[in-house]
Amino acid sequence: MRTNYGLTTLTIRTTRFAWRRAKYVVERTNMNASEVLRIVDAIHRDKNIDKEIVFEGIEDALVSAAKKHYGEESDITVSIDRESGAITAVCDGEELDSEETVGRIGAQTAKQVMIQKIREAERDALYDEYSELQGEMVSGVVQRYEGGAATVALANVEAILPRSEQIPGEQHHVNERVRATVFEVRKAGSRVKVILSRARPQLVQRLFEQEIPEIIDGVIEVRAMSREPGYRSKVAVSSSDQRVDCVGACVGVRGNRIKNIVDELGGERIDIVRWDDNLEVLIPNALQPAEVEQVILCKMLGRAIVLVREDQLSLAIGRRGQNVRLASKLSGWDIEIMTQEELAESIDRAVTGFSELEGLEIEVAERLVEEGFLSYDDLSIIEPDALMEMGNMPEEQVDLIVTQAEEKAEEAEAQAEQARKLKREQERIAAIEEEERAKEAAAAEARAAAAGEAEADGENAVADSEATESADEEPKPVDAPATE
Repeated sequence: MRTNYGLTTLTIRTTRFAWRRAKYVVERTNMNASEVLRIVDAIHRDKNIDKEIVFEGIEDALVSAAKKHYGEESDITVSIDRESGAITAVCDGEELDSEETVGRIGAQTAKQVMIQKIREAERDALYDEYSELQGEMVSGVVQRYEGGAATVALANVEAILPRSEQIPGEQHHVNERVRATVFEVRKAGSRVKVILSRARPQLVQRLFEQEIPEIIDGVIEVRAMSREPGYRSKVAVSSSDQRVDCVGACVGVRGNRIKNIVDELGGERIDIVRWDDNLEVLIPNALQPAEVEQVILCKMLGRAIVLVREDQLSLAIGRRGQNVRLASKLSGWDIEIMTQEELAESIDRAVTGFSELEGLEIEVAERLVEEGFLSYDDLSIIEPDALMEMGNMPEEQVDLIVTQAEEKAEEAEAQAEQARKLKREQERIAAIEEEERAKEAAAAEARAAAAGEAEADGENAVADSEATESADEEPKPVDAPATE
Protein backbone atom coordinates (compact mmCIF):
# COMPACT_ATOMS: atom_id res chain seq x y z
CA MET A 1 0.00 0.00 0.00
CA ARG A 2 1.30 3.44 -0.82
CA THR A 3 1.93 5.75 2.08
CA ASN A 4 2.53 8.90 0.07
CA TYR A 5 -0.78 10.54 -0.78
CA GLY A 6 0.78 13.69 -2.23
CA LEU A 7 -0.78 15.38 -5.20
CA THR A 8 0.65 14.71 -8.70
CA THR A 9 -1.88 14.64 -11.55
CA LEU A 10 -1.59 11.85 -14.11
CA THR A 11 -0.89 13.68 -17.38
CA ILE A 12 -1.86 12.74 -20.91
CA ARG A 13 1.78 12.81 -21.84
CA THR A 14 2.54 9.94 -19.43
CA THR A 15 -0.31 7.86 -20.84
CA ARG A 16 0.71 8.42 -24.44
CA PHE A 17 4.31 7.63 -23.53
CA ALA A 18 3.25 4.24 -22.15
CA TRP A 19 1.16 3.54 -25.26
CA ARG A 20 4.10 4.39 -27.51
CA ARG A 21 6.17 1.87 -25.59
CA ALA A 22 3.44 -0.75 -26.08
CA LYS A 23 3.34 -0.01 -29.79
CA TYR A 24 7.12 -0.23 -29.92
CA VAL A 25 6.99 -3.70 -28.36
CA VAL A 26 4.61 -5.17 -30.93
CA GLU A 27 5.98 -3.38 -33.99
CA ARG A 28 9.60 -4.21 -33.23
CA THR A 29 9.35 -7.83 -32.11
CA ASN A 30 12.73 -8.50 -33.72
CA MET A 31 14.30 -6.53 -30.89
CA ASN A 32 16.89 -8.28 -28.76
CA ALA A 33 15.95 -9.93 -25.49
CA SER A 34 17.45 -7.24 -23.29
CA GLU A 35 15.35 -4.61 -25.05
CA VAL A 36 12.16 -6.57 -24.26
CA LEU A 37 13.08 -6.63 -20.59
CA ARG A 38 13.95 -2.93 -20.63
CA ILE A 39 10.62 -1.89 -22.16
CA VAL A 40 8.60 -4.16 -19.85
CA ASP A 41 10.39 -2.60 -16.90
CA ALA A 42 9.66 0.91 -18.24
CA ILE A 43 5.95 0.19 -18.62
CA HIS A 44 5.92 -1.30 -15.13
CA ARG A 45 7.44 1.85 -13.64
CA ASP A 46 5.47 4.35 -15.72
CA LYS A 47 2.02 2.83 -15.17
CA ASN A 48 2.52 0.97 -11.88
CA ILE A 49 1.49 -2.29 -13.57
CA ASP A 50 2.86 -5.61 -12.40
CA LYS A 51 5.54 -6.98 -14.75
CA GLU A 52 3.79 -10.32 -15.07
CA ILE A 53 0.67 -8.56 -16.36
CA VAL A 54 2.78 -6.70 -18.93
CA PHE A 55 4.43 -9.95 -20.09
CA GLU A 56 1.04 -11.64 -20.39
CA GLY A 57 -0.33 -8.66 -22.29
CA ILE A 58 2.49 -8.79 -24.85
CA GLU A 59 2.05 -12.55 -25.27
CA ASP A 60 -1.74 -12.23 -25.77
CA ALA A 61 -1.21 -9.40 -28.25
CA LEU A 62 1.26 -11.45 -30.27
CA VAL A 63 -1.05 -14.50 -30.25
CA SER A 64 -4.00 -12.39 -31.41
CA ALA A 65 -1.94 -10.84 -34.20
CA ALA A 66 -0.53 -14.18 -35.31
CA LYS A 67 -4.00 -15.71 -35.59
CA LYS A 68 -4.95 -12.98 -38.02
CA HIS A 69 -2.30 -14.42 -40.34
CA TYR A 70 -2.33 -18.16 -39.63
CA GLY A 71 -6.09 -18.44 -39.03
CA GLU A 72 -8.31 -18.31 -35.96
CA GLU A 73 -8.39 -22.12 -35.77
CA SER A 74 -4.63 -22.34 -35.44
CA ASP A 75 -3.22 -23.43 -32.10
CA ILE A 76 -0.72 -20.68 -31.43
CA THR A 77 1.23 -20.03 -28.26
CA VAL A 78 3.72 -17.26 -27.61
CA SER A 79 5.91 -17.16 -24.55
CA ILE A 80 8.48 -14.68 -23.34
CA ASP A 81 11.22 -15.82 -21.03
CA ARG A 82 10.90 -13.75 -17.85
CA GLU A 83 14.62 -13.84 -17.21
CA SER A 84 16.16 -13.44 -20.67
CA GLY A 85 13.32 -11.77 -22.60
CA ALA A 86 13.56 -14.25 -25.50
CA ILE A 87 10.31 -14.70 -27.50
CA THR A 88 9.22 -18.22 -28.53
CA ALA A 89 6.25 -18.85 -30.85
CA VAL A 90 4.63 -22.23 -31.65
CA CYS A 91 1.92 -22.78 -34.31
CA ASP A 92 0.15 -26.18 -34.39
CA GLY A 93 3.05 -27.81 -32.60
CA GLU A 94 5.66 -26.33 -34.96
CA GLU A 95 8.02 -23.72 -33.62
CA LEU A 96 8.12 -20.58 -35.70
CA ASP A 97 11.32 -18.89 -36.60
CA SER A 98 11.67 -15.64 -34.67
CA GLU A 99 12.47 -13.46 -37.69
CA GLU A 100 9.81 -15.18 -39.84
CA THR A 101 7.22 -14.65 -37.10
CA VAL A 102 8.14 -11.01 -36.82
CA GLY A 103 7.76 -10.49 -40.55
CA ARG A 104 4.31 -12.06 -40.76
CA ILE A 105 2.62 -10.79 -37.59
CA GLY A 106 0.12 -7.96 -38.05
CA ALA A 107 1.72 -5.27 -35.93
CA GLN A 108 -1.37 -3.03 -35.96
CA THR A 109 -3.60 -5.76 -34.50
CA ALA A 110 -1.02 -6.55 -31.85
CA LYS A 111 -0.69 -2.87 -31.01
CA GLN A 112 -4.44 -2.47 -30.42
CA VAL A 113 -4.60 -5.54 -28.23
CA MET A 114 -1.59 -4.38 -26.26
CA ILE A 115 -3.00 -0.91 -25.68
CA GLN A 116 -6.26 -2.44 -24.44
CA LYS A 117 -4.33 -4.74 -22.12
CA ILE A 118 -2.38 -1.81 -20.71
CA ARG A 119 -5.59 0.14 -20.12
CA GLU A 120 -7.23 -2.80 -18.37
CA ALA A 121 -4.12 -3.51 -16.31
CA GLU A 122 -3.84 0.15 -15.31
CA ARG A 123 -7.51 0.25 -14.33
CA ASP A 124 -7.18 -2.94 -12.28
CA ALA A 125 -4.04 -1.62 -10.56
CA LEU A 126 -5.79 1.64 -9.63
CA TYR A 127 -8.86 -0.25 -8.48
CA ASP A 128 -6.80 -2.53 -6.23
CA GLU A 129 -4.81 0.40 -4.87
CA TYR A 130 -7.82 2.51 -3.90
CA SER A 131 -9.89 -0.45 -2.73
CA GLU A 132 -7.24 -0.97 -0.07
CA LEU A 133 -7.57 2.71 0.86
CA GLN A 134 -11.30 2.59 1.58
CA GLY A 135 -11.91 4.34 4.88
CA GLU A 136 -8.44 5.94 4.78
CA MET A 137 -7.84 9.67 4.50
CA VAL A 138 -6.36 11.13 1.31
CA SER A 139 -5.45 14.65 0.32
CA GLY A 140 -6.15 16.33 -3.00
CA VAL A 141 -6.72 19.62 -4.81
CA VAL A 142 -10.10 20.70 -6.16
CA GLN A 143 -9.92 20.98 -9.94
CA ARG A 144 -13.58 21.69 -10.68
CA TYR A 145 -16.63 22.57 -8.61
CA GLU A 146 -19.86 22.20 -10.54
CA GLY A 147 -23.39 21.55 -9.41
CA GLY A 148 -22.28 21.18 -5.80
CA ALA A 149 -19.92 18.28 -6.62
CA ALA A 150 -16.15 18.73 -6.49
CA THR A 151 -13.64 16.96 -8.73
CA VAL A 152 -10.50 16.31 -6.69
CA ALA A 153 -7.12 15.42 -8.17
CA LEU A 154 -5.37 12.71 -6.13
CA ALA A 155 -1.94 11.19 -6.72
CA ASN A 156 -2.87 9.29 -9.88
CA VAL A 157 -6.61 9.56 -10.39
CA GLU A 158 -9.41 12.10 -10.37
CA ALA A 159 -11.94 11.50 -7.59
CA ILE A 160 -15.44 12.85 -6.99
CA LEU A 161 -16.62 14.52 -3.78
CA PRO A 162 -20.43 14.62 -4.26
CA ARG A 163 -22.67 17.10 -2.48
CA SER A 164 -24.22 14.31 -0.39
CA GLU A 165 -20.79 13.41 1.05
CA GLN A 166 -19.78 16.99 1.90
CA ILE A 167 -20.19 18.62 5.28
CA PRO A 168 -23.48 20.58 5.21
CA GLY A 169 -22.90 24.26 4.55
CA GLU A 170 -19.31 24.02 3.36
CA GLN A 171 -18.21 25.43 0.01
CA HIS A 172 -15.11 24.40 -1.96
CA HIS A 173 -13.10 26.41 -4.46
CA VAL A 174 -10.82 25.56 -7.35
CA ASN A 175 -7.19 24.93 -6.26
CA GLU A 176 -8.34 24.40 -2.67
CA ARG A 177 -6.65 21.51 -0.86
CA VAL A 178 -9.13 19.17 0.81
CA ARG A 179 -8.86 16.08 2.95
CA ALA A 180 -11.43 13.31 2.76
CA THR A 181 -11.78 9.56 3.16
CA VAL A 182 -12.14 7.08 0.31
CA PHE A 183 -15.78 6.05 0.52
CA GLU A 184 -16.37 3.92 -2.59
CA VAL A 185 -14.30 2.55 -5.48
CA ARG A 186 -15.83 1.00 -8.59
CA LYS A 187 -14.87 0.20 -12.15
CA ALA A 188 -16.51 2.30 -14.88
CA GLY A 189 -15.51 0.97 -18.29
CA SER A 190 -11.80 1.51 -18.75
CA ARG A 191 -11.66 3.94 -15.82
CA VAL A 192 -11.82 3.75 -12.05
CA LYS A 193 -14.35 5.90 -10.24
CA VAL A 194 -13.28 6.96 -6.76
CA ILE A 195 -15.91 8.52 -4.47
CA LEU A 196 -14.68 10.60 -1.54
CA SER A 197 -16.50 11.58 1.64
CA ARG A 198 -16.14 14.24 4.31
CA ALA A 199 -19.40 13.33 6.01
CA ARG A 200 -18.54 9.84 7.31
CA PRO A 201 -17.27 9.16 10.86
CA GLN A 202 -14.04 7.71 9.40
CA LEU A 203 -12.81 11.24 8.66
CA VAL A 204 -13.02 12.15 12.34
CA GLN A 205 -11.24 8.90 13.19
CA ARG A 206 -8.36 9.63 10.78
CA LEU A 207 -8.04 13.22 11.99
CA PHE A 208 -7.76 11.95 15.57
CA GLU A 209 -5.04 9.52 14.49
CA GLN A 210 -3.18 12.33 12.73
CA GLU A 211 -3.38 14.90 15.53
CA ILE A 212 -2.96 12.61 18.55
CA PRO A 213 0.27 10.55 18.52
CA GLU A 214 -0.89 8.43 21.46
CA ILE A 215 -3.53 6.84 19.22
CA ILE A 216 -0.95 5.76 16.64
CA ASP A 217 1.29 4.48 19.46
CA GLY A 218 -1.60 2.36 20.76
CA VAL A 219 -1.73 4.04 24.18
CA ILE A 220 -5.14 5.59 23.46
CA GLU A 221 -7.82 3.75 21.52
CA VAL A 222 -10.94 5.13 19.84
CA ARG A 223 -13.59 2.66 20.99
CA ALA A 224 -16.73 4.10 19.41
CA MET A 225 -17.87 7.10 17.42
CA SER A 226 -21.10 8.74 16.30
CA ARG A 227 -21.47 11.77 14.08
CA GLU A 228 -23.93 14.19 12.54
CA PRO A 229 -21.65 15.98 10.07
CA GLY A 230 -21.41 19.72 10.39
CA TYR A 231 -23.11 19.79 13.78
CA ARG A 232 -21.76 17.42 16.41
CA SER A 233 -19.71 14.26 16.97
CA LYS A 234 -19.14 12.06 20.00
CA VAL A 235 -15.91 10.08 20.29
CA ALA A 236 -15.41 7.47 23.03
CA VAL A 237 -11.77 6.82 23.95
CA SER A 238 -9.90 4.68 26.45
CA SER A 239 -6.30 4.45 27.64
CA SER A 240 -4.18 1.34 28.14
CA ASP A 241 -1.84 3.29 30.44
CA GLN A 242 -3.32 4.50 33.71
CA ARG A 243 -0.84 7.38 33.74
CA VAL A 244 -2.29 8.79 30.51
CA ASP A 245 -5.57 10.66 30.70
CA CYS A 246 -7.29 9.72 27.43
CA VAL A 247 -9.65 12.71 27.41
CA GLY A 248 -6.97 15.23 28.33
CA ALA A 249 -4.55 13.87 25.73
CA CYS A 250 -7.18 14.21 23.01
CA VAL A 251 -8.00 17.77 24.02
CA GLY A 252 -4.35 18.79 24.17
CA VAL A 253 -2.66 21.70 25.90
CA ARG A 254 -5.10 24.61 25.90
CA GLY A 255 -7.26 22.57 23.52
CA ASN A 256 -4.84 22.89 20.61
CA ARG A 257 -5.25 19.28 19.39
CA ILE A 258 -9.01 19.24 19.32
CA LYS A 259 -9.04 22.77 17.88
CA ASN A 260 -7.13 21.59 14.79
CA ILE A 261 -9.71 18.86 14.23
CA VAL A 262 -12.64 21.22 14.76
CA ASP A 263 -11.14 23.73 12.30
CA GLU A 264 -10.74 21.01 9.65
CA LEU A 265 -14.40 20.07 10.13
CA GLY A 266 -15.65 23.64 9.77
CA GLY A 267 -16.40 24.26 13.44
CA GLU A 268 -18.20 20.98 14.11
CA ARG A 269 -18.60 20.39 17.85
CA ILE A 270 -16.78 17.32 19.18
CA ASP A 271 -17.56 15.67 22.55
CA ILE A 272 -14.79 13.40 23.86
CA VAL A 273 -16.30 10.66 26.02
CA ARG A 274 -14.47 8.37 28.42
CA TRP A 275 -15.21 4.77 27.43
CA ASP A 276 -16.39 2.22 29.97
CA ASP A 277 -17.44 -1.39 29.40
CA ASN A 278 -20.20 -0.89 31.97
CA LEU A 279 -23.18 0.61 30.17
CA GLU A 280 -24.44 2.19 33.37
CA VAL A 281 -21.27 4.29 33.35
CA LEU A 282 -20.83 4.73 29.60
CA ILE A 283 -24.35 6.05 28.92
CA PRO A 284 -24.14 8.90 31.48
CA ASN A 285 -20.73 9.78 30.05
CA ALA A 286 -22.20 9.84 26.55
CA LEU A 287 -25.06 12.11 27.64
CA GLN A 288 -22.79 14.78 29.11
CA PRO A 289 -23.08 17.64 29.91
CA ALA A 290 -26.45 16.49 31.28
CA GLU A 291 -26.50 15.01 34.79
CA VAL A 292 -28.02 11.52 34.99
CA GLU A 293 -29.67 10.14 38.11
CA GLN A 294 -30.15 6.48 37.10
CA VAL A 295 -29.83 4.11 34.16
CA ILE A 296 -32.23 1.18 33.82
CA LEU A 297 -31.18 -1.43 31.24
CA CYS A 298 -33.97 -3.31 29.45
CA LYS A 299 -31.99 -6.16 27.91
CA MET A 300 -34.87 -7.83 26.09
CA LEU A 301 -35.50 -4.64 24.13
CA GLY A 302 -31.91 -3.40 23.94
CA ARG A 303 -33.14 -0.18 25.53
CA ALA A 304 -31.86 1.98 28.35
CA ILE A 305 -34.25 4.15 30.34
CA VAL A 306 -32.31 7.15 31.66
CA LEU A 307 -33.79 9.10 34.55
CA VAL A 308 -32.90 12.78 34.92
CA ARG A 309 -34.20 15.73 36.87
CA GLU A 310 -36.71 18.05 35.27
CA ASP A 311 -34.15 20.82 34.84
CA GLN A 312 -31.80 18.39 33.02
CA LEU A 313 -34.40 16.97 30.65
CA SER A 314 -33.91 19.35 27.72
CA LEU A 315 -30.13 19.27 28.14
CA ALA A 316 -30.07 15.45 28.03
CA ILE A 317 -32.28 15.31 24.94
CA GLY A 318 -30.40 18.10 23.18
CA ARG A 319 -31.47 20.37 20.37
CA ARG A 320 -33.90 18.41 18.18
CA GLY A 321 -32.91 15.24 20.06
CA GLN A 322 -29.32 15.42 18.86
CA ASN A 323 -27.58 14.64 22.18
CA VAL A 324 -29.60 11.52 22.98
CA ARG A 325 -29.46 10.36 19.36
CA LEU A 326 -25.66 10.51 19.24
CA ALA A 327 -25.39 8.87 22.66
CA SER A 328 -27.59 6.01 21.42
CA LYS A 329 -25.35 5.46 18.39
CA LEU A 330 -22.25 5.62 20.56
CA SER A 331 -23.46 3.05 23.09
CA GLY A 332 -25.36 0.85 20.64
CA TRP A 333 -28.51 0.97 22.81
CA ASP A 334 -31.79 2.82 22.36
CA ILE A 335 -31.94 5.51 25.03
CA GLU A 336 -35.17 6.94 26.37
CA ILE A 337 -34.93 10.02 28.62
CA MET A 338 -37.51 10.35 31.41
CA THR A 339 -38.10 11.96 34.75
CA GLN A 340 -39.10 9.90 37.78
CA GLU A 341 -42.69 11.15 37.47
CA GLU A 342 -42.91 10.26 33.77
CA LEU A 343 -41.58 6.76 34.43
CA ALA A 344 -44.12 6.18 37.22
CA GLU A 345 -46.96 7.31 34.95
CA SER A 346 -45.72 5.09 32.11
CA ILE A 347 -45.53 2.07 34.42
CA ASP A 348 -49.05 2.56 35.75
CA ARG A 349 -50.43 3.10 32.26
CA ALA A 350 -48.62 0.03 30.88
CA VAL A 351 -49.73 -2.31 33.68
CA THR A 352 -53.32 -1.14 33.33
CA GLY A 353 -53.27 -1.40 29.53
CA PHE A 354 -51.60 -4.83 29.40
CA SER A 355 -54.00 -6.23 31.99
CA GLU A 356 -56.90 -5.39 29.67
CA LEU A 357 -55.57 -7.71 26.96
CA GLU A 358 -57.38 -11.01 26.75
CA GLY A 359 -55.28 -13.88 28.09
CA LEU A 360 -52.66 -11.70 29.81
CA GLU A 361 -52.69 -11.88 33.60
CA ILE A 362 -51.66 -8.95 35.75
CA GLU A 363 -48.63 -10.82 37.14
CA VAL A 364 -47.28 -11.29 33.60
CA ALA A 365 -48.10 -7.67 32.80
CA GLU A 366 -46.02 -6.54 35.78
CA ARG A 367 -43.12 -8.74 34.70
CA LEU A 368 -43.28 -7.28 31.20
CA VAL A 369 -43.12 -3.78 32.64
CA GLU A 370 -40.12 -4.77 34.76
CA GLU A 371 -38.37 -5.84 31.54
CA GLY A 372 -39.00 -2.40 30.04
CA PHE A 373 -42.16 -3.05 27.98
CA LEU A 374 -44.04 0.21 28.47
CA SER A 375 -46.31 0.39 25.42
CA TYR A 376 -48.38 -1.73 23.08
CA ASP A 377 -45.78 -1.08 20.41
CA ASP A 378 -43.11 -2.66 22.62
CA LEU A 379 -45.30 -5.66 23.30
CA SER A 380 -46.11 -6.15 19.61
CA ILE A 381 -42.45 -6.89 18.80
CA ILE A 382 -41.75 -9.32 21.66
CA GLU A 383 -40.36 -12.71 20.73
CA PRO A 384 -43.20 -15.25 21.13
CA ASP A 385 -40.87 -17.76 22.78
CA ALA A 386 -39.90 -15.21 25.44
CA LEU A 387 -43.53 -14.43 26.25
CA MET A 388 -44.42 -18.14 26.33
CA GLU A 389 -41.61 -18.76 28.83
CA MET A 390 -42.42 -15.69 30.91
CA GLY A 391 -46.12 -16.48 31.32
CA ASN A 392 -46.02 -20.25 30.86
CA MET A 393 -48.61 -19.88 28.08
CA PRO A 394 -49.38 -21.94 24.96
CA GLU A 395 -48.48 -20.60 21.54
CA GLU A 396 -52.08 -19.82 20.57
CA GLN A 397 -52.54 -17.61 23.63
CA VAL A 398 -49.30 -15.75 22.90
CA ASP A 399 -50.34 -15.18 19.28
CA LEU A 400 -53.65 -13.74 20.50
CA ILE A 401 -51.90 -11.37 22.91
CA VAL A 402 -49.43 -10.19 20.24
CA THR A 403 -52.26 -9.66 17.73
CA GLN A 404 -54.18 -7.55 20.25
CA ALA A 405 -51.02 -5.56 21.02
CA GLU A 406 -50.50 -4.84 17.33
CA GLU A 407 -54.08 -3.61 16.97
CA LYS A 408 -53.77 -1.42 20.07
CA ALA A 409 -50.45 -0.06 18.79
CA GLU A 410 -52.04 0.92 15.47
CA GLU A 411 -54.89 2.64 17.31
CA ALA A 412 -52.43 4.49 19.54
CA GLU A 413 -50.43 5.58 16.49
CA ALA A 414 -53.58 6.83 14.79
CA GLN A 415 -54.55 8.79 17.90
CA ALA A 416 -51.04 10.20 18.18
CA GLU A 417 -51.12 11.26 14.53
CA GLN A 418 -54.49 12.92 15.10
CA ALA A 419 -53.07 14.69 18.14
CA ARG A 420 -50.11 15.88 16.12
CA LYS A 421 -52.41 17.23 13.41
CA LEU A 422 -54.52 18.98 16.03
CA LYS A 423 -51.41 20.46 17.60
CA ARG A 424 -50.14 21.70 14.25
CA GLU A 425 -53.54 23.26 13.53
CA GLN A 426 -53.58 24.94 16.93
CA GLU A 427 -50.07 26.25 16.36
CA ARG A 428 -51.12 27.56 12.94
CA ILE A 429 -54.17 29.33 14.43
CA ALA A 430 -52.06 30.70 17.28
CA ALA A 431 -49.53 32.02 14.78
CA ILE A 432 -52.30 33.73 12.78
CA GLU A 433 -53.76 35.26 15.94
CA GLU A 434 -50.31 36.41 17.04
CA GLU A 435 -49.78 38.00 13.64
CA GLU A 436 -53.15 39.79 13.89
CA ARG A 437 -52.32 41.04 17.39
CA ALA A 438 -48.96 42.26 16.14
CA LYS A 439 -50.67 44.12 13.28
CA GLU A 440 -53.21 45.69 15.67
CA ALA A 441 -50.43 46.72 18.05
CA ALA A 442 -48.47 48.24 15.19
CA ALA A 443 -51.58 50.11 14.01
CA ALA A 444 -52.26 51.37 17.54
CA GLU A 445 -48.69 52.57 17.84
CA ALA A 446 -49.00 54.32 14.48
CA ARG A 447 -52.22 56.05 15.59
CA ALA A 448 -50.68 57.07 18.89
CA ALA A 449 -47.65 58.42 17.11
CA ALA A 450 -49.84 60.37 14.69
CA ALA A 451 -51.90 61.78 17.57
CA GLY A 452 -48.74 62.77 19.40
CA GLU A 453 -47.43 64.53 16.34
CA ALA A 454 -50.75 66.39 15.91
CA GLU A 455 -50.76 67.44 19.56
CA ALA A 456 -47.18 68.59 19.28
CA ASP A 457 -48.03 70.57 16.17
CA GLY A 458 -50.95 72.23 18.02
CA GLU A 459 -48.78 73.17 20.97
CA ASN A 460 -46.16 74.58 18.65
CA ALA A 461 -48.85 76.62 16.82
CA VAL A 462 -50.15 78.11 20.12
CA ALA A 463 -46.64 78.93 21.20
CA ASP A 464 -45.92 80.64 17.91
CA SER A 465 -49.17 82.64 18.16
CA GLU A 466 -48.42 83.79 21.68
CA ALA A 467 -44.93 84.78 20.65
CA THR A 468 -46.31 86.82 17.74
CA GLU A 469 -48.86 88.61 19.93
CA SER A 470 -46.21 89.47 22.46
CA ALA A 471 -43.99 90.89 19.77
CA ASP A 472 -46.84 93.07 18.39
CA GLU A 473 -47.64 94.76 21.72
CA GLU A 474 -46.07 98.29 22.16
CA PRO A 475 -44.01 98.82 25.29
CA LYS A 476 -45.67 101.04 27.94
CA PRO A 477 -43.82 104.25 29.03
CA VAL A 478 -42.28 104.19 32.42
CA ASP A 479 -43.38 107.06 34.75
CA ALA A 480 -40.57 109.21 36.15
CA PRO A 481 -40.37 109.34 39.91
CA ALA A 482 -42.10 112.38 41.51
CA THR A 483 -39.87 115.17 42.87
CA GLU A 484 -40.67 117.86 45.33
